Amino acid sequence: MTKTIIVTGASRGIGLAVARYLIEASHNVILLARSDAPLQELKSKYPQQVRVIAADLSDAAVAERTVSSTLAGGQIDGLVLNHGTLEPVTRVADGSIETWKRGFDVNFFSAVAWVTAALPALRRSKGRIIFTSSGAAINAYTGWGAYGASKAAINHLALTLGAEEPSVTCIAIRPGVVDTEMQREIREVHGPRMQEQDVARFHKLHEEGGLLRPEQPGHVIAKLAVDGPKELSGRFLR
Repeated sequence: MTKTIIVTGASRGIGLAVARYLIEASHNVILLARSDAPLQELKSKYPQQVRVIAADLSDAAVAERTVSSTLAGGQIDGLVLNHGTLEPVTRVADGSIETWKRGFDVNFFSAVAWVTAALPALRRSKGRIIFTSSGAAINAYTGWGAYGASKAAINHLALTLGAEEPSVTCIAIRPGVVDTEMQREIREVHGPRMQEQDVARFHKLHEEGGLLRPEQPGHVIAKLAVDGPKELSGRFLR
């Protein structure tokens, strides 16, 4: 059965891998990212299955508009909330409320906006919400306070939805250490504001081929978005 899945942060890395898997499995996808340029090839190759939207995903109005326009043509069966930012990377003592708020707007409050916009449709379809979380939600890394706290909030959001929404399956998942743009930024940009041993670990994983390919967690996330079992609702998978 063909399903319709919304995927955010879909232009690269894990999100792009999720999109490709869903398309190959004959599902319809609405793909959102800050730039739609990397997604136009998918759109041109699968015009009947793919809709592409370029948007600022921290803007709550984007969720409302996307859900409304999608429902005008059918139903929504799944929501993969994969967008996010590691910034601000700074010690708590050196940070600012403004940069923390910006990080939470992208990583957490935008997710709340998507959930509240899509829930009525997902109740009807008995659909699924999959959150890309992080090991930083339960482990401390110097400089990652805002990121880790926002991902911990995502985990609790999934937990709460698992209790509140009996007809919707809501799962948060730790994808692992994946070869993505975020990992490149950790190695090349954020290192001076992190612990030396943490940066060394990420460099070693990269140099020794220890990073996961985006397709590995992407495959799992896509499968969960289509038919994740109800007994996993509210869980943080790691």
